Amino acid sequence: MDHLDTELSPLEDLEKDDDTSDDNSSKGRRKSRLPLVNLMSTERPEVSGFRQSTHICLEKIREAMLHHRWHEAAEYMAFYPQILEDRTRTSAATNKELVWRLSTEILHHHPKSKLEDYNNIYERMKHSGVKLYLLVSLEHSFHLMLHGHIVDAKRQLSVAESWRYGKESAAQYQTIKLIQAYRSLLDYIIWCDKKFTHSDLPNFDDNQEMQNYFRQASVNLKEILKNPGVWDPFILSYVEMLEFYEDHEEALKVLNDYAYDNSLPPNPNAHVYLYQYLKRHNAPQRKLMKVLKTLHVLVPSHELMLEYSALLLQSEKKSDSEKVLGMVLEMLDFACWRRNLDVWKCLKAVIEKLQLQDDWRNIVSGKMSERKDWWPALHFTKFHASKDCEDPELMGVKVALVQILCPDLKCTKYTAGEGSKGQ
Repeated sequence: MDHLDTELSPLEDLEKDDDTSDDNSSKGRRKSRLPLVNLMSTERPEVSGFRQSTHICLEKIREAMLHHRWHEAAEYMAFYPQILEDRTRTSAATNKELVWRLSTEILHHHPKSKLEDYNNIYERMKHSGVKLYLLVSLEHSFHLMLHGHIVDAKRQLSVAESWRYGKESAAQYQTIKLIQAYRSLLDYIIWCDKKFTHSDLPNFDDNQEMQNYFRQASVNLKEILKNPGVWDPFILSYVEMLEFYEDHEEALKVLNDYAYDNSLPPNPNAHVYLYQYLKRHNAPQRKLMKVLKTLHVLVPSHELMLEYSALLLQSEKKSDSEKVLGMVLEMLDFACWRRNLDVWKCLKAVIEKLQLQDDWRNIVSGKMSERKDWWPALHFTKFHASKDCEDPELMGVKVALVQILCPDLKCTKYTAGEGSKGQ
């Protein structure tokens, strides 16, 4: 923690910083014969003692926290907020944030901490300085959310959303936008609760209440795409509500914008959500494949590449079969798919389809040329064989493919004899 390191710097350094202006003003003047050290100590006894006591207290808090002595840390923390009485312009903001961070960290670990303790800290810190108000309010709402106090969390965000102080800065604007987004997310959570509670009891008033929460949530969730970022939970929440009210045109527009808007950072999840929505609504295969094609560029090892391969295998185009071969081999380049039976079976299926062509050996050897030096060590060693014997079906598939993929491989347990034993 940078602020903690700064506060724990030697006291002599702090005193030098405070005395800089005095030293500069005395330049060019005759050096006094008076005992300056004693004079300074007598002129500023309260400040020196105050800084020294808070410095020692902070050291004790740090030591207790490092050794997980949370009771002791809390006892010292009860006295440390006196640092907030230091009105030095350069240290006031740092002191406030330090008290905030230390207090909440101790409460997170203290076995006897209560929600009231958190509320007291957050309320005190919110009103200790305007610069921290929005950030403390946001964290306060997160804490209430985690403990299931959704209505209280929304109330905190609603107050913070309307809070203004002075000229709005860029940082303040971004924080307010984030607060608005989370307030809308809480409206969605309340909407879900209403939907679940009244799903079996259709009632006009209940439906009207759900509509109100939907409208409140939509205001900011609709606007969130105007801000660059990864907004997965917010987008999914908005799409779920739109889908519930059968506004499929708007839902599809939101998902398309989220996936293809160049002002947003590349996000594989956005394409996954779009694909899942299209699949749910029985979109044509052409549209499904277009989304998966983009996803393949972003994450060639994604599990949906199996579905993409299955769609391509239904095609009669020779180029599509070659594309599937490359995709499946790419998946097997990643260790996470090394023993996945479905991927190996897909590889076997595409090779069997390619074998209907006269030039299938050239196609396979072309794809394997850049892998021949390291693929045997990745998939076809004695160690792999001993593991694969535990899964006879996987062993059988790999035995059938080893000579096709690695024809130069010698002295391997992946032989027809081993395969039959495994089976």
